[in-house]
Amino acid sequence: MAQQILDQFGRPIERAALKEPQTSRLGHLAQEFASHPSRGLTPGKLARILADAEQGDIAAQHDLFLDMEEKDGHVYAEMSKRKRALLTLDWDILPPRNPSKAEEDDAAWLREMLLDVPNFEDVLLDCLDGIGHGFAALELEWLLSGREWLPKAITHRPQSWFQPGRENRNELRLRDNTPDGAELRPFGWILHTHRAKSGYIARAGLHRVLAWPYLFKNYSVRDLAEFLEIYGLPLRLGKYPSGASDQEKLTLLRAVSGIGHNAAGIIPEGMMIEFEEAAKGQHDPFEAMINWCERTQSKAILGGTLTSQADGKSSTNALGNVHNEVRHDLLVSDAIQLAATLTRDLVYPLLAINRGARDPRRLPRFAFDTREPEDLKLYADALPKLVEVGFEIPADYVHDKLRIPAPKDGQKVLGLPAAQPQPPAAAARAALKAGAPAQDEFDVFSDELASDWERVTAPLVSPIEQLAAECGSLEEFKARLPQLLERMDTAALTEALAQAQFAAAIFGRAEPPEVT
Repeated sequence: MAQQILDQFGRPIERAALKEPQTSRLGHLAQEFASHPSRGLTPGKLARILADAEQGDIAAQHDLFLDMEEKDGHVYAEMSKRKRALLTLDWDILPPRNPSKAEEDDAAWLREMLLDVPNFEDVLLDCLDGIGHGFAALELEWLLSGREWLPKAITHRPQSWFQPGRENRNELRLRDNTPDGAELRPFGWILHTHRAKSGYIARAGLHRVLAWPYLFKNYSVRDLAEFLEIYGLPLRLGKYPSGASDQEKLTLLRAVSGIGHNAAGIIPEGMMIEFEEAAKGQHDPFEAMINWCERTQSKAILGGTLTSQADGKSSTNALGNVHNEVRHDLLVSDAIQLAATLTRDLVYPLLAINRGARDPRRLPRFAFDTREPEDLKLYADALPKLVEVGFEIPADYVHDKLRIPAPKDGQKVLGLPAAQPQPPAAAARAALKAGAPAQDEFDVFSDELASDWERVTAPLVSPIEQLAAECGSLEEFKARLPQLLERMDTAALTEALAQAQFAAAIFGRAEPPEVT
């Protein structure tokens, strides 16, 4: 008998329910189209949309949020920076503290499963849609492959398909044409609720903060366009003589209208067109309002303006670094919130369906690596000095700080090349440089000659040793030695002695080196 599956709250789940997505029976949702409430948006209309969302009707609010990212290039660019920054982070499945072998195996298995999820980066990006909206819902569709249940598809669903619960306004339900809505099926959803600010889920989205600057910016852009249309072109003034007929006047009007677009036209003889200088006006107030709106949007999304140049001016490196630190704080916050959602709604279902329920306190968890590597040059200089004065520094601490993984068994590692033997003179110079006791230069020179002495004298000494072994007395040895010396080749010894004498003379004439 198959083991019963329990969700995160201990409720039983039927395996048959995993095969069919919950929304497959709610076809009316797929037939809905966005209402585009940004058309003709006014302060009164915006206030009404936001108030309706607080009272449970969130569809228009989230349709507006979609329009804001689609129509406002600045909002889209800044939101894209914030969301895509998280895609640059490495992620892992970590076992609980002090894990057993089984818990380590669970974490390794889950890691392999998620690496096989197609387009997992798209899943992360879809979840981060919750930054602006307050929540993002992705529907899970499961597939039985052999004996393992795997995510077949993870599909983002529009926020307008949902409604807050009437009893619990932080609970989301599917709109199924009933007053309370349909409860979300366990193990059927990745529901990422992102807290850009505190409050009920309908008010937690960052786009509620951006809605008013978006509205004011639209007014200013529209007014600037009208200003350019009115004051940016010269006035075309048509003059007709007295007694002109209505047909002649209409012909002149068509010519005045057409000449602005076609740069050509014809008029009856006796009529004329004059180009008057455009009236004076200033565009600065409109641009000032647009810039204020974009700076406000950048502050709300990224925590500052200097990393986006929304102020239109160059900024100092120091202030830019401060704003980048703020962006890193937001990145860490986003990563922590999303990791908790994926642990609850993806990691746990995968483990529970395939390997059975686990103690919630001992679950593997999804984690992003938000650490920034330390300055390698700084640590390379400081660590040896600290060790020399007696600091006991664990190797694991250094690996963690520098984000350098510890080598596994049998893995090749970088190391210093093997020490090569140094010539005596080089060794002496190295010892002098290090401040250690060493020979002077003449002693070093003598050692170099002595190291080559055996090669030069061996051909001469060996015959003498052989003669001594053959002779039975000292008198016989003395008698035969002159004959042996006459046959010896002393050219190599003579050359070595000559070179030594020449080098000694040069060394004696040269100024002795200064010893430091």
